[in-house]
Amino acid sequence: MSEADLVADVVIVGAGHGGAQAAIALRQNGFAGTVMMIGREPELPYERPPLSKEYLAREKTFERITIRPEAFWADKAITMLLGTEVTALDAVAHEATLSDGRKVCYGHLIWATGGDPRRLSCEGHDFKGVHAVRTRADVDQLMAELDAGAKRAVVIGGGYIGLEAAAVLTKLGCHVTLLEALPRVLARVAGEALSAFFEADHRAHGVDLRTGVIVDHLEGAVGKVTGVRLADGTLLPADLVIVGIGIIPCVEPLRAAGAEGANGVTVDAECRTSLPDVYAIGDCAAHANAFADGAVIRLESVQNANDQATTAAKSICGVPVPYHAVPWFWSNQYDLKLQTVGLSTGHDATVLRGDPATRSFSVIYLKAGKIIALDCVNMIKDYVQGRKLVEAGAVIAPERLADATVPLKELA
Repeated sequence: MSEADLVADVVIVGAGHGGAQAAIALRQNGFAGTVMMIGREPELPYERPPLSKEYLAREKTFERITIRPEAFWADKAITMLLGTEVTALDAVAHEATLSDGRKVCYGHLIWATGGDPRRLSCEGHDFKGVHAVRTRADVDQLMAELDAGAKRAVVIGGGYIGLEAAAVLTKLGCHVTLLEALPRVLARVAGEALSAFFEADHRAHGVDLRTGVIVDHLEGAVGKVTGVRLADGTLLPADLVIVGIGIIPCVEPLRAAGAEGANGVTVDAECRTSLPDVYAIGDCAAHANAFADGAVIRLESVQNANDQATTAAKSICGVPVPYHAVPWFWSNQYDLKLQTVGLSTGHDATVLRGDPATRSFSVIYLKAGKIIALDCVNMIKDYVQGRKLVEAGAVIAPERLADATVPLKELA
């Protein structure tokens, strides 16, 4: 090896939630070898969800969303290699190539790179003023444009990111138009009742929310976006555009090295890929999930990243525990806290618990009579108590579930 070569017993590729938790879990489980974390961004690991919430709203400084202070990583002997990325992998030689040309040799490797924001494919997608909300740099640039006077925002995508960004921008005084190509917002993750509730609430806050619309192209002047042209010819003036239409898993070096997988990379119950001594966790890891009837899926959530990180770390430490964690998610919009437990995909019935008019209610999802998921809006007790019902696949009469005066724990 040359003098520039680096060596570590465990190399963690990616410095987000999953990468950080993998390093922490290795030490918690007694791993005494060398650990190196490689991150594309220059920052130490930080929380991603606040980017579209408290950080964009300037309710939290960046220091308050870092996962651990700098001294923690030094104390745990975690070597940080930031501002670089892995561009190639030699699975046989156990060697990774960095973007600066250096080689890193590893004993085990944990791939925790997440995904890159899916970009628009239409004309004007690369104009200045067109933003993703995935990194600190993304949001810092967005905030700079707001400070410079941007007031008209078009948000493309009615998922969590789009809705959260719309809520914050509205609170900051922007005129916001939100566009969703599907017939309703949150269509991939929630039922119709919840979608309708959030659509009505955003409109009540002044958001011009449009569903079933297609963007034809973006218009601009001197390389800066000035508007969004819809397929029906409508032009929406815009000082800035936020695109929240999903992510593309960052797995190209793994796939080029021979890792199996179609959507991301496929991992087993201990988060191992098909490559020797290589694990994958988080947004990019396709795994058989017990709460999706065993279907191989990717889960884009902090919960999944953290729990898979712990699974991979334990496997490396010789105390394997198969991955089995109830999925959960959350979203803050205006004064609404949405907490979801379980996966509602494939449900065949729903139960409304409480009154949406009170801004505090839950939607319980059933499949063949079993409780598979809950969406809880300002209903923390339902969220906490409903978790056990999802874990158990409980069967409870819908009329009993609908009675919000009876705590869910009493129905178990």
